[in-house]
Amino acid sequence: MRGQCMSDTSAASRKSFNNLLSGRARGSPRALLRQTFLLAALSAALLGGCRPRTGGGPAVEFTRVPKAEASRTDKLDVIQGSVSGAKPGQQIVLYARMGAWWLQPLPNAPYTKIQPDSNWVNSTHLGTEYAALLVEPGYRPRATLDELPSPGGEVVAVATAKGAAAAPSPMLEFSGYEWRIRTAPSSRGDTPNLYDPANAWTDADGALHLRIAGQPGKWTCAEVALTRSFGYGTYSFVVRDTSNLEPAAVLAMFTWDYSGAEENNREMDVEISRWADPASKNTQYVVQPFYVPANVARFDSPAGVLTHSFRWEPGRLSFRTVRANANAPRPEVVSEHVFTSGVPVPGVETVRMAFYVYGKTGQPLQNGAEVVVEKFEYLP
Repeated sequence: MRGQCMSDTSAASRKSFNNLLSGRARGSPRALLRQTFLLAALSAALLGGCRPRTGGGPAVEFTRVPKAEASRTDKLDVIQGSVSGAKPGQQIVLYARMGAWWLQPLPNAPYTKIQPDSNWVNSTHLGTEYAALLVEPGYRPRATLDELPSPGGEVVAVATAKGAAAAPSPMLEFSGYEWRIRTAPSSRGDTPNLYDPANAWTDADGALHLRIAGQPGKWTCAEVALTRSFGYGTYSFVVRDTSNLEPAAVLAMFTWDYSGAEENNREMDVEISRWADPASKNTQYVVQPFYVPANVARFDSPAGVLTHSFRWEPGRLSFRTVRANANAPRPEVVSEHVFTSGVPVPGVETVRMAFYVYGKTGQPLQNGAEVVVEKFEYLP
């Protein structure tokens, strides 16, 4: 993916929250419904009991708290916050409470980096309560705890928050799975992109629609993210005709892991775009980073329904695109490519699908657009 993801909580969402509280909310019934959802979610996240356990000095706080989940689950959500007074080298250690406190997102991925702007973000499994510890570089967290440590020694600060009453982001069901709809902006596409939850929905037949809406220079985009992590296996996407997309539009089907920064966020992509060059081929397979030439295989996707898939195995990533149904007796192969270098190992990556604008171009997007994904499937 060109560019990097930003926080899943936006300033625009906070503005909507403040407008609702003050009675200044305006718009259509559908817009007001979305803003009402933001009120419920943000009030839980912002007012739901984030409790720093420090007096003066360094402190940790939450800016996004996942939904409370009382039963053990493999569902994931984004958790994020900020720190004040942190020193170079210090990191965040996250726990989710499910009876005991469980290290997040995984025992072999125990640290969350503090970004230059003092914010932090990662994935977490759901629990009834969440904790963030600001720790010294040499701190070695335990996989489970009966009680959280108090500040002192290698633990600089501790904050806890009860799980939110409602999910911080709207959700939809597609292909038998739950997907989180993006609401926060991103710098994906080498330009700021805004996201509107109204741009992602499923129809009566169960197909997923992703839309770019608005007008030149004021587009809103769409993204959905799976709430589960699968690891090795085959991932496939049945997509209706995308051959007539404008060169600046991008449809990406990819994996992403907040905790996998050292492995390029475990990002593997099928990207449908000409990257604003009308003469360019319109599809590429990528194992990140994309700027390594051997990590990209480009080709032209024809018109019609196509199935794009990749098989992820230890040290091997095999992409394939076929016409129509990949399960047909003899599907017509459009393109195939195998990567054996730079293939990541599993973490807590999740599948995402994004439809957005590539903005670093002299030929900006002129019209809105819509794509339809008929089916997503995972096979071990």
